[in-house]
Amino acid sequence: MGDSWPWKILKYASSTVQLLDYLVLPKYLSLKSNHSGIGSFTVVDGKLVEGADAGITFFLDVDKIGSSRAQAVAELLQELNEDVKGFHLAEDPVTLIETRPEYFLQFSIVISTEVPESSLLKLAEVLWIAKIPLVVVRSVGFIGYFRIVVPEHTVVETHPDNVVDLRLDKPFSALEQYVMTFDFDSMDNMDHGHIPYVVILLKYLDQWKLEHDGNLPKTYSERDEFKSMISRGRRNFDEENFDEALSNAWKAYTSSKVPHEVEELFNDSACENITSNSSNFWIIMRAVRDFVTNEGQGLLPLAGAVPDMKAYTSGYVALQTVYRQKAKQDVAIIRTRVDDILRSIGRTTDSIHDEEIDVFCKNAAYIKVIRYRSLQEEYISDQKKVEIDAATFFSEGDPEEASEATKSEFEAFKAQVHTLLEDLQISNIPEHLDDYIHEICRAGGSELPSIAAFVGGLVSQEVIKLITRQYIPVNNTCIFDGVKSAASTYIL
Repeated sequence: MGDSWPWKILKYASSTVQLLDYLVLPKYLSLKSNHSGIGSFTVVDGKLVEGADAGITFFLDVDKIGSSRAQAVAELLQELNEDVKGFHLAEDPVTLIETRPEYFLQFSIVISTEVPESSLLKLAEVLWIAKIPLVVVRSVGFIGYFRIVVPEHTVVETHPDNVVDLRLDKPFSALEQYVMTFDFDSMDNMDHGHIPYVVILLKYLDQWKLEHDGNLPKTYSERDEFKSMISRGRRNFDEENFDEALSNAWKAYTSSKVPHEVEELFNDSACENITSNSSNFWIIMRAVRDFVTNEGQGLLPLAGAVPDMKAYTSGYVALQTVYRQKAKQDVAIIRTRVDDILRSIGRTTDSIHDEEIDVFCKNAAYIKVIRYRSLQEEYISDQKKVEIDAATFFSEGDPEEASEATKSEFEAFKAQVHTLLEDLQISNIPEHLDDYIHEICRAGGSELPSIAAFVGGLVSQEVIKLITRQYIPVNNTCIFDGVKSAASTYIL
């Protein structure tokens, strides 16, 4: 966020996340990533350090006045993590965009602040074609904003709360054979109290199916009856494994199937039409889709994870082994399918590593694809959009001069906003809209360090998500209201 934008990004080390309290970056930050995080950064700024910079910027002091602002910031940032390389370019970003936009194509992600609309649109178009994420950020008074722009962002490791897939309703043969090794009646009380709850559920589910024409418990009364069947099987009231079985009984009659969102991705044109330009994500997705149709018999590859439970160590390890072996078998089949696809499009089979396929299969039920809207579409193609020239007002830059014209600017800006609302046929006018308009005009393009710091923290988290392709980033705009201390996201 301009000269006083605090960030919390660059101490994202080679393998761990460490966020800084304040990290101020001028104008542009461009990042190159490696496989595990940020490998290098480049600060682009053509101005020299002034007294105001030293007064509001955490990484500048009076000793830097008169020197290159990009160089001064880059040098201090470099000291934060010796594993990350820091560079700078002492050149006006706008001039760079207009004369050498291809300069930005070398980076994995670009973050821009305080860029005039015409130059921003040009930069966005260049990066859009190259499929390089652009994060547009601005802070004005008590209002902060950031927007993510990239054609497509795919996430495999979304980190859901629970990735366990026990397949109790459709057990595979190795699991059925393992369950058959347990004879409840012949066990002593100690062994009976250490039967894994997965085995308990499968034993009683088999008994239920024999008595109900192979059907699972469906109605509330049937499910209650199934739980009663399990309860009658316990020998002592304090058998924890039977308590676990009762609390997880729902897993026995919950149907295993491909989630709706994943089915939609199976039908996506990017999955259907694989070419030499297809990303690894879509190639593996196609292999998984073909697996589901054939070997998987309508099911995704097994994740292979087993939750903790009351059991002997030997019994628990044996159960883990059953699930892990099945998961490995599924991955091996998909590996073969991936290799066949790669050969068919003229790529070598080593272009997709085993680890990438393995991670994909473990998370296949929770993968995510986000397709963003381009800035060109938002600013130009939308026929309902009217021109609100707030950017021109912000770029004037002198808060004192702006405050003298606050009233006239407020009335003009207010008229434009209301015209836009009418054009969009929005009759429900947001509460305190005039207060927000007045705040933008009153600020005159100036930044409050506390608001800039908070928004910088939000953006740093989203940048880490984009770079590492872990967790789900914002789609696509976030606005922070510093008065209410509330943030909202919007798909524009």
